[in-house]
Amino acid sequence: MRILVADYIYTPSGYLQNSAILFNDKILEIEKSEMLIKKYPDAIVEFLEPHSVIYPGFINTHVHLEFSANKTQLKYGNFTKWLKSVIQNRVELMSDCSDETMRQACHEMLKSGITTFGAISSNGIDMQVCKEAPQRVVFFNEVIGSNEDFNENIYSDFIHRFDASNTCKSDTFIPAVALHSPYSVNKSLAKKVINFAKKSNLLITSHLLESKSEREWLDSENGELGDFLKESFGAIKPTNNIDEYIHLFNEIKTHFVHAVYATKDELNILYAQGHSIAHCPRSNRLLGCDRLEIENIKCPISVATDGLSSNWNLNIFDELRAALMMHNKGDLELLSNYLIKSITSNAAEIFNLNCGTVEIDKDADFAIVKLPNEPSSINEIGYLTILHTKNVSRVYISGERYV
Repeated sequence: MRILVADYIYTPSGYLQNSAILFNDKILEIEKSEMLIKKYPDAIVEFLEPHSVIYPGFINTHVHLEFSANKTQLKYGNFTKWLKSVIQNRVELMSDCSDETMRQACHEMLKSGITTFGAISSNGIDMQVCKEAPQRVVFFNEVIGSNEDFNENIYSDFIHRFDASNTCKSDTFIPAVALHSPYSVNKSLAKKVINFAKKSNLLITSHLLESKSEREWLDSENGELGDFLKESFGAIKPTNNIDEYIHLFNEIKTHFVHAVYATKDELNILYAQGHSIAHCPRSNRLLGCDRLEIENIKCPISVATDGLSSNWNLNIFDELRAALMMHNKGDLELLSNYLIKSITSNAAEIFNLNCGTVEIDKDADFAIVKLPNEPSSINEIGYLTILHTKNVSRVYISGERYV
C-alpha cells in the first residue's frame, strides 16, 4: 500500500487540504495525512511537492489516433475545405501514421494527465498501439458508408474489426462502436450497427451536426457540403434527416460529438434520452464552426481534444484553456470547475468507468498538478490549474506510476 500526501485533493465535495490517499490499485482511504501515516506505519509514504493538487486521472473521450501524422497537409478555416483535404490526403496520412507516431501521441496525452481516452478507429491500424498504451482505452470501431449498395461489405468489415478488438478486451481495453455521422452512414446500415451495439451492451458514439454545411445538407439538400458529396460521391440526397438519425439512438445512451448546430429541441431530445456531448473547442474553431453554447445544454458534457487532423496537439490543458477563453460568459470559477468535471467525473460516467473521482473503492488513477505558488483562495484552484499547467508532475493508473 502507498500513501500520497498533498496540499490539496480534488474530491466530489471540493478540495481537501493537507490530506492524503491510501491506495493500491484502488483508493482505500482518504484522511488527514498524519492520521493515515500513523494508522498504516508499513505503507510507503510519498510527499508531493508544495502546492500540489491530486486530481483523478483525466479522460479524453474523443481522439483520432489514425491522423497523428498530420502537421501541414490539411486545410483549416472551413469544414468542407477541411473534409476535402482529409479525403485527398487520407491514404498518405494513414501510411505515414506509424505505430511510433501514435505511441508519441499517447505519451503526449499521458504527460498532460490523460489516463483514459476514447479512440475512434476507422480501419484498425491503431488497435495494437491502443492495446499496449498505459492508459485505459475505449476503442470505438467506426462505421462509414452512405451508399446502401455496399452495406454488406461495410458491415462485414466492421464485424471483422470489432471481433479483432474484442480479442484484446481487458480491464484497460474496452471494444466499442462508432457511427461516423448522419451525412456519411445510411439509415439501414446505422440501424444494423446500433442494434448490434444494443444487443452487446456496448458504448457507442457518433459525430453530430458539427458544421453549418452539414446542417444545410441534411435540412435542405443544399450547401457546399452537399455540392461536395454530389460531385465526389454521386450523392443524390442525404442518407438521413436529423430527427430520424437522432431517434435511431433511442434506448442506447450515446456520446454525440460536437452538436454545435443542434437546435434547442434536438438538444432536449438528447437530454431526455440520456445522451451526452463531447465538446472539442479547438477543433470547432479550426474548422470554422460556431461556439457550442454549453451554458444552455443540460446533457453531460466532456471536453475532448479531437484528433491531430483538426488540432495541433493532444494536450488536455491546452483544450481547457481554449474552452475557458471561448466561453466568456458567466463566472470564471464556476466555469473552471465545470470544465474540470467534464474531464473527470462526467467523462467517467459517460464511459461507465470506475474512475473519475477521488473516492474510496474507485480505481487509483491520479493526475498530479503542481501550482507555481500558494493560491490565495481554495476557490481559485480550478482556474489556476487550467491557466498554469502544461504537463502534470505525476500520473498513476491503477496505482502504478507512469510519469
